[in-house]
Amino acid sequence: MPGGGGMWPLLFVALLPLLLATGRGDARHAVCCGFTAGILHYSLLLYWIVIVVGRYGGLPWYVSCLGLLALALYMSLYLILFSVLARLLLATFSQPICLWLLPTLWVGIDWARGVLFTGLPWMDLGYGLFEIPILIQVADLVGHHGVSFLIVFINTFIYLLLAGKESRRMTAALLVPSLFFLAGAGLYAEKRLDSITAMEEAAATPSLRVAIVQGNIDQSLKWSPAHQRITVEKYLKQTRMLAEEKDVSLMVWPETALPFYPPSSPLMTLLEQEVAALGLGLVTGAPWYEVVNQEKKEISFYNSAVLLRPDGRPGERYNKSHLVPFGEYIPLKKFLPFLAPLVEAVGDFSPGTIDRPLHWQQARAGVLICFESVFPALSRRWVDKGANVLINLTNDAWYGKSSAPYHSLAMSVFRAVESRRSLVRSANTGVSAFVSPSGRILDRSEIFVPWAAAADVVLLKEKTIWVRYGYLFAPVCLILGLVSAAVGGVRRRRALLLRA
Repeated sequence: MPGGGGMWPLLFVALLPLLLATGRGDARHAVCCGFTAGILHYSLLLYWIVIVVGRYGGLPWYVSCLGLLALALYMSLYLILFSVLARLLLATFSQPICLWLLPTLWVGIDWARGVLFTGLPWMDLGYGLFEIPILIQVADLVGHHGVSFLIVFINTFIYLLLAGKESRRMTAALLVPSLFFLAGAGLYAEKRLDSITAMEEAAATPSLRVAIVQGNIDQSLKWSPAHQRITVEKYLKQTRMLAEEKDVSLMVWPETALPFYPPSSPLMTLLEQEVAALGLGLVTGAPWYEVVNQEKKEISFYNSAVLLRPDGRPGERYNKSHLVPFGEYIPLKKFLPFLAPLVEAVGDFSPGTIDRPLHWQQARAGVLICFESVFPALSRRWVDKGANVLINLTNDAWYGKSSAPYHSLAMSVFRAVESRRSLVRSANTGVSAFVSPSGRILDRSEIFVPWAAAADVVLLKEKTIWVRYGYLFAPVCLILGLVSAAVGGVRRRRALLLRA
């Protein structure tokens, strides 16, 4: 687990208990296996939910724990589905076919979990390899789902060897294609990593000097009117030091680094003067509002990223498009009024749209605000719109001192590899980081400490296979997995009828 210390090799055997248990019983047994594995896994993976809805959402501890349990139950449904269908596939298809069908099914179900009900693709299996660049290079072909496919493929291969009592011919039918497949993936990863690294280091590759400021602002004080000026001056102090020492062109502050609404705050004059004096660009997170109807007093609120220019021109702005349910808005809030405390701290936001990247000098920045970095479709959309760098602004203070900030970093790394774009991640309390297009973490902060750093960020223009077509890999896997399960069900029924 990210932040837990080098346990990534266990991913290649992590599914063996589930596969061994699922393959030995009937459908009811498979349901129990999926349910048990899901509850254990997701309760441990998502325990930080208790911190978010308890400490910062203002709900009692027992309600927070029930919320975690409800979420773990929901997430477990996908593992139950996999267990039931995997058992069906194992019972109706040969081992060499199952070797490919089980990873296909897993990836398809993962994709469904990432899009249904706004999606929660939190820490899919492939993300666990984020610190091992050589193992994640296939992501520029088929996304992070491709890395998950490889992990499940190896798990399935080991399971079939352990569980099967097949002939040498069948064993060879498993072994030979597997070795060719894994060797091909390994060769591609090595060559691709070398080529991207060469591009990053080439003198001709355009780059921009970018700096990050991690303010480490206490969440309990962040929105206090008395601390607004203190917060801005703290960011400005670190910004001045970096600008003087590091020859910075673009400064990046975290999500809602400005704890006020810029259109109506006098602090914006101070900020604009400082940006003009330093002669650099500043991308910062800030809440924003727009008057929709003056007479009816209709106002839309946004969680935004704003680009401030030293020449005083109006900055470009991106309004967060994928909002956090029960965090930035309440679905069906008329029917769930008791959940209102969850959005009191940040407001009830409206979604924006991805239109065009923020333009500063040679940079065309696609912005991912907070957990937007979890959704590969958003970074793909930015690159399709012309982005040559990704900027992730976030405020992970909500997670407390948990594993969640490290999870967020892990998922962000894959956005860089999939799109072959540098990623600049600025977090209020960490983890802030610079990630290269090859997936290497060039520099990173600790959590809950002030931090500031600068780096030369390369600006690549290539559109990867994943951006063009590879994003379809996972939904195609879902279709193939479900069709295979349907065929298996028909075969199973025919076999039962013949026996009767």
